[in-house]
Amino acid sequence: MSNPARLAIAGAGLIGKRHADAIAACDTATLTAIIDPADTGREFAASCKVDCYDSLSQLFATQQVDGVIIATPNQLHLPNALECIERQIPILVEKPITTNVAEAEQLVAAADKAGVAVLTGHHRRHNDLIGKARTIIDDGTLGRIASIQATCWFYKPDDYFNTEWRTQPGAGPVFINLIHDIDLLRHLCGEIETVHAMQSSKIRQLQVEDSAVIMLRFQNGALGTVNVSDTAVAPWSWELTARENPAYPATSQSCYLIGGTRASLSLPDLNIWRHEGKPGWWNPISATRPPFSFDDPLDNQIAHFVEVIKTGIEPVVSGRDGLETLRVIEAVKLSASSGNSIRLF
Repeated sequence: MSNPARLAIAGAGLIGKRHADAIAACDTATLTAIIDPADTGREFAASCKVDCYDSLSQLFATQQVDGVIIATPNQLHLPNALECIERQIPILVEKPITTNVAEAEQLVAAADKAGVAVLTGHHRRHNDLIGKARTIIDDGTLGRIASIQATCWFYKPDDYFNTEWRTQPGAGPVFINLIHDIDLLRHLCGEIETVHAMQSSKIRQLQVEDSAVIMLRFQNGALGTVNVSDTAVAPWSWELTARENPAYPATSQSCYLIGGTRASLSLPDLNIWRHEGKPGWWNPISATRPPFSFDDPLDNQIAHFVEVIKTGIEPVVSGRDGLETLRVIEAVKLSASSGNSIRLF
């Protein structure tokens, strides 16, 4: 593409820096600015050899950009997004798309009215193995999905919680981590109809949960269980199995099991388990695995963002997808606090 898309990043934290790396690896995009009022933001912009601005308003008064990546603190997602939408600038908003469902509905409605593309940063959908898994499910290889199991166990070191906001409501593993897993389960297995959840903070005794267990009923009739804990030393999480981020040690384990009437699928190893001949527990069972690439999904996400900007194609993960995933997460928290099942549809 002769004219690379000019992208700006709002927020120079950990994920903002990873987006900058992804832009640097993309031959159809170029980083033109960082928006961050902190000294660390200015230092990072200088290291990238781009300008730094204290606000989006300063950016828009000075530069023309084709798209903005919003990686600011969650409470700033809505005002940042609305400012971009008002100027007809496509955006990629990090997850969660906003702090609550009401704000997400406001954002999506504004984007729909203005005709501005909004992408949500659920980057795992851009992983090639997820594309292969979706094809396996959609082509009927598994038969009818009966049951789903997801495990999200990992141990966050104690110094992780030295940053105060990580000890406050909304910063537990349900909002910070599980939201990605719920998005993938929605993408692969269909919409979630009902949730029932329990949570506990007994181990660290912070204001956020350290463990939660969730039951799910999908609209297609399948049932699922999800178990998340950031205080369990274990290899069974997407971070430690998918090899997406070299910061995490890679294991050979799986963290999702999707069971169907013809076969079952484990992820992220992408093993398809079938009985020989007719399905039946007395018959031999073995696994096959189609090939897939280990391309960085964050790199793929940036390339897709550029394609959305340049051609107007539909986003792989739209703002509405971000809204619906957040709706499930909010229902999980409500169920855990009330003890009631929450029906979404």
